[in-house]
Amino acid sequence: MRTHNDNDRASPARARLPPGSRGLLCASPASAQTPTLSETRVSATRFAEADASLPFGVSVINADEIRASGATTVNDAIIRVLGVPARQDLFNGGDFTLDLRGFGATADNNQVVVVDGIRLTESDLGGTRLAGIPIESVERIEVLRGSGAVLYGEGATGGVIVITTKAGSGRQQATGGSLYGAAGTHALRDGRASATVSTASGFTFDGHAQKRETKGHRANSASDSEAGSVGGQWSSGWLRLGARVARDDLDARLPGALTAQEYAADPRQTTTPDDRGSVRNQRLSAFAQAAELGAWQLAFDAGRRDKEVRSINFGFPFDYDIEATTYALRARHEAALGPLKNALVLGTDVGDWRREVLGSFGSVATQQSRAFYAKDDVTLPGGTRISLGGRTERVEKDNSSSGTGFSDRQEAWELGVSHPFGRTLTGYARVGRSFRMANVDEFNFTSPGAALRPQVSHDAELGARWSYAGGKLEARAYRNRLRDEIGFDPNAVGHFGFSGANVNFDPSRRQGLELDWSHALTASLGLRLNAAARKASFRSGPYAGKDVPLVPRRAVALRADWTPAAGHRLHGGVNWVSSQHPDFENACRMPSYTTADARYAWQVLRNTELAVGVTNLFDRKYFTQAFRCAGGETSAIYPEPGRQFSASLRVQF
Repeated sequence: MRTHNDNDRASPARARLPPGSRGLLCASPASAQTPTLSETRVSATRFAEADASLPFGVSVINADEIRASGATTVNDAIIRVLGVPARQDLFNGGDFTLDLRGFGATADNNQVVVVDGIRLTESDLGGTRLAGIPIESVERIEVLRGSGAVLYGEGATGGVIVITTKAGSGRQQATGGSLYGAAGTHALRDGRASATVSTASGFTFDGHAQKRETKGHRANSASDSEAGSVGGQWSSGWLRLGARVARDDLDARLPGALTAQEYAADPRQTTTPDDRGSVRNQRLSAFAQAAELGAWQLAFDAGRRDKEVRSINFGFPFDYDIEATTYALRARHEAALGPLKNALVLGTDVGDWRREVLGSFGSVATQQSRAFYAKDDVTLPGGTRISLGGRTERVEKDNSSSGTGFSDRQEAWELGVSHPFGRTLTGYARVGRSFRMANVDEFNFTSPGAALRPQVSHDAELGARWSYAGGKLEARAYRNRLRDEIGFDPNAVGHFGFSGANVNFDPSRRQGLELDWSHALTASLGLRLNAAARKASFRSGPYAGKDVPLVPRRAVALRADWTPAAGHRLHGGVNWVSSQHPDFENACRMPSYTTADARYAWQVLRNTELAVGVTNLFDRKYFTQAFRCAGGETSAIYPEPGRQFSASLRVQF
């Protein structure tokens, strides 16, 4: 499938390949039927570089794949295309909790989300809102599999999601724009607009807006969301400066959870007819990049984020405000040391986060982090690459509701090596240490007298990537051995005689296999397969041998992209997720599920596209989110929607 390539230019030969494969494959001048690989560049390494020799795996989704799949949010694209297991967010705004490597209920706190160089991951249990990013503004999504702790710090054991917008990609954009409108099942209305203006003097201005509303697939599940962003930048031959402002608003009804009996009787009913909520997000960011300072590259990102949450749950309000600032300064130096090539990355990250819970029982929680990191890569004459990196990070956290807090310093490190076994096969391996500390909600609710220790993971990964004339195949095996994993145990001793508290669990383990495969069957038909087999389990203690709750053992996503004739494109896929347990005793089971989706697009005119799409094609009844096990039955269920249709019109200018 197509991947990001800064030097990609359309050519008659390349245009004959499947649209979803054009970035991965390019045709040789001699024959359009003999595809060859083009270079894939990724920015998850903090500076853009080719992925061929990286000692870890990065999966890429580009704007063309997002559009072809019909994905409406960043979450949706990652779930459909990469097959990442996810659970429905409870705020009914199109968000999902993505789980890159099997952390279940704490997945959000074990992976990092970055947008245009700015870290978005929250420091509480509130989750990261990705559905508020206008989908038309996204240039590509990179998913770094496994630990990114050296480059991204606390809470990156499971991986890193790096989102790059069209304005943040660094590519020269042509003046133009687009209008998009869609209507569908459950009174869906989706409108989008994008525009870019570029000048000969190096200035570029862009704007993106989206409004989406629906009555929802359940009673009391209507939602109305708006998102927009405006940015400007100036670029010369070696310097790029820019600033951006983005805002998104969500107003949603909250239908609540169902018991097993309620779900069986009518999955569309609500148990909370008066519950509702709203989210207001505003993000400001600025950047500077200097690309040609001798052997050095420099980059600086600064961001401020304000989030306002208001909700009514069972008649009671829960309101809070968040303010967060982030600064990231980094440098890269490349040099030749005799026959060796050396690339050194140095950087510092500074973050301040504050949450104020409003009302009679209000509180203030804060987090400050200061980190320094270094990573050095040496490439030997035969192509072997050796990578060594380290990070030190001091974190201070406080919560006035309990009068407790802590200050601690933790270190992360990793050692990796990759080696080319010929021109088309590369093997790699890496080991390292990653960490996370309790967030401001977790250390505030523990067993009486208990303090949560930092969670530490010892990580190992072995992989190989093979490129051939018609495609690319990558496989990875990994293992994370965790000590003092942090999470909520419903059976732990709580306060006031109740059960349930955040604890340090006994040693646990994550291990598994991952497969990414892209292949062009013909010049008009391409396939992409992402599959994972994984096991998350406790190694000792009262849950020894049990699976970690809310972690399916297997997941598969298979997609096809077919261009049967000029101006016609059919894209579809099937996703399968195995069963999982909602409880620590593994007494209950959430059933496996299979979904299918399809989208047909017709280029009516050179600048006009009509499309129809369907999700959950076979109208499966299923759910991805549940919290309880009662009498051997899964309960607290949040149903997913059945079959949904949509029709859209896009005009480009």
